[in-house]
Amino acid sequence: MNAPVDVSFFPRAAKPLSSYRKFWAARFGTAPFLPMSRAEMEQLGWDSCDVVLVTGDAYVDHPSFGMAVIGRMLEEQGFRVGIIAQPDWQSAEPFKALGKPNLFWGVTAGNMDSMINRYTADRKIRTDDAYTPGDVGGKRPDRAAIVYSQRCREAYKDVPIILGGIEGSLRRIAHYDYWSDKVRRSIVVDAKCDLLLYGNAERALVEVAHRLSRREAIEHITDVRGTAFVRRTDDDTRLGWFEIDSTDVDVPGLVESHINPYQTTSEQAAAQGTSCSKEDGNAPAVMDRNDVVKPLTFMPNPALPARAGKQTLPPRDRTVIRLPSYEQVKSDPVLYAHANRVLHLETNPGNARALVQAHGEGATARDVWLNPPPIPLTTAEMDQVFGLPYARSPHPSYADANGSHDHATKIPAWEMIRFSINIMRGCFGGCTFCSITEHEGRIIQSRSEESIIKEIEDVRDKVKGFTGTISDLGGPTANMYRLGCKSPEIEAACRKPSCVFPGICSNLGTDHQPLINIYRRGRALKGVKKILIGSGVRYDLAVQSPEYVKELVQHHVGGYLKIAPEHTEQGPLSKMMKPGMGTYDKFKTLFDKYNAESGKKQFLIPYFIAAHPGTSDEDMMNLAIWLKKNGFRADQVQTFYPSPMATATAMYHTDLNPLKGIHRDDRAERVDVVRGERRRRLHKAFLRYHDPNNWPLLRDALKAMGRADLIGNGKHHLIPTFQPMTDGSYTSARRKNSSTAAGKTPRPGQLLTQHTGLPPRTKN
Repeated sequence: MNAPVDVSFFPRAAKPLSSYRKFWAARFGTAPFLPMSRAEMEQLGWDSCDVVLVTGDAYVDHPSFGMAVIGRMLEEQGFRVGIIAQPDWQSAEPFKALGKPNLFWGVTAGNMDSMINRYTADRKIRTDDAYTPGDVGGKRPDRAAIVYSQRCREAYKDVPIILGGIEGSLRRIAHYDYWSDKVRRSIVVDAKCDLLLYGNAERALVEVAHRLSRREAIEHITDVRGTAFVRRTDDDTRLGWFEIDSTDVDVPGLVESHINPYQTTSEQAAAQGTSCSKEDGNAPAVMDRNDVVKPLTFMPNPALPARAGKQTLPPRDRTVIRLPSYEQVKSDPVLYAHANRVLHLETNPGNARALVQAHGEGATARDVWLNPPPIPLTTAEMDQVFGLPYARSPHPSYADANGSHDHATKIPAWEMIRFSINIMRGCFGGCTFCSITEHEGRIIQSRSEESIIKEIEDVRDKVKGFTGTISDLGGPTANMYRLGCKSPEIEAACRKPSCVFPGICSNLGTDHQPLINIYRRGRALKGVKKILIGSGVRYDLAVQSPEYVKELVQHHVGGYLKIAPEHTEQGPLSKMMKPGMGTYDKFKTLFDKYNAESGKKQFLIPYFIAAHPGTSDEDMMNLAIWLKKNGFRADQVQTFYPSPMATATAMYHTDLNPLKGIHRDDRAERVDVVRGERRRRLHKAFLRYHDPNNWPLLRDALKAMGRADLIGNGKHHLIPTFQPMTDGSYTSARRKNSSTAAGKTPRPGQLLTQHTGLPPRTKN
């Protein structure tokens, strides 16, 4: 949409963040930094903290760091907030550093999922961590949110624990865990937290904090959107709710046994416990989620007047959908894919229903209850969040005695964003491998132009080292600012997973003029020499506005522009929900045209994913041919990483496509999943076809695929027949076993010379 988010069409009008009466501790004023020690608390005149935040990241007081946003928002509400950053988790003592919180613990693994932060896509431990001073790895534990919660409970067992951040968001129900290769329970169960806040949590956290400050018991706070909690299966939480089975929302299909062709019709019916007699009068039957035949029944809804001949449905805001239990999805891939599909169907705040999933059986049975997603922030509320009094720098404890940050104390994530501006949240692209939609939602929440310009001026005037260049003006996507549905009514009712796949929705507004205005106004500011766009550009949207492409290319590209086709072949693209290469070609035509007009020599940097579900070996071969034909040689490649709860991860785990109907028969769409180290290495090798280390593997694969014609020393071949040796000579792969030469250094001049210099990828 080209206007601020209209919350009036959501089920319940959200209470504005600015409408709460401030807590009494507001009299202490604003802290220069949220305290990380008792000494800092004493300087502020505090005897205790109302809230203590525990995070796996270093504390950087900047709106790009979640703990800073949450801390400053709670501070504005009048609460005293302390931060414990990257504590030693071997004991509970470091968690007592700031004393006992008066209200609650706030726990997060950090801006990244701790497992993705600590391990590569090949499950190898990383030695670096961009959110740690000195880029040092190992400063947070595996599954940090669970470990931190346990230590908080040990430190002060009677203080409520509220869990948040992306690690919690992506694990709010039973989920496939790539690192252990099994389905794990909801993190609410494993962390034993009192409340999980998923998504961007300002609205929920402010409400919960004020209710706790009024001495409301946390176990009674069950009605806040964007929260999840655990209750006994017979708990009173369900009173007043209409429960429906997820198989009534999206039928996963029946299990059909083979019929004995030698049985009569009557014998077949009797074997299934039914009859073929017309006089039987049996009710129609369906399978329940245990694959047990049950009568097809409808639940009456006393809240609505019955209409003759029509079945009324329960009100959506009082309906809870029961997903298959943890035990069921753990052992049944079909039910796992079904649960994932239903979860993603219930993500629009305008029509999503609550979800519940049982964990355990018998006396130990518990329900994980998920309330509907939070109402998006309005433009005024976004301005409020980004206008909080951030110091815009790391906590002073990370600096040396002279107050400077040397190599040992620099925080790479901070260095990357220190001169960047976040202008929006959310993404309606719906890419199946990406976690942005699951965490931030698909409704774009944009700041006002005035708020953005003011932050540019703050960077110019207050951030040390500013040389006149804004490194990025973007967000999850560079050019979704103020875009959205043309109709608030349609937006609130829509259940599509993407607004741009398989094509751009006719109801989607694509006017880039508000963004163009910000670009022009920003670069006209005194002291601002250049504004670059570092976030990825959604090129299928950009081509709808040639004026935007012209503005971008001629004024805001620093030599290279990142875009993400992800693949060239329709098979994997359809599983990613990404547009075809025809749209890329249109964008490149515009890009080249405006480059020529401005007399600049700038390049597109396309990103691609290897080993994504739905990708065949032939698909990767064709991608490699395209790369060579267009002169691209990737320095770094991205291999598919199955993050929890993503749709592509469900494909990886189940071999099924949740984008289509889930069935147990031939109607189900099976997905070619790339598993095993050798096949994953092969797909990566195709992306780096120019690397001599990969040539032996590629030669073997091309021969097996019947494409030995791509092996040769001509310019139209994909890889050469020779293999470089350590002494600068080379041998023919036809005369010597190429595997013995793998890993050798090529002779100068034998590799392709055209090279784009791909930078490392930072986002999905």
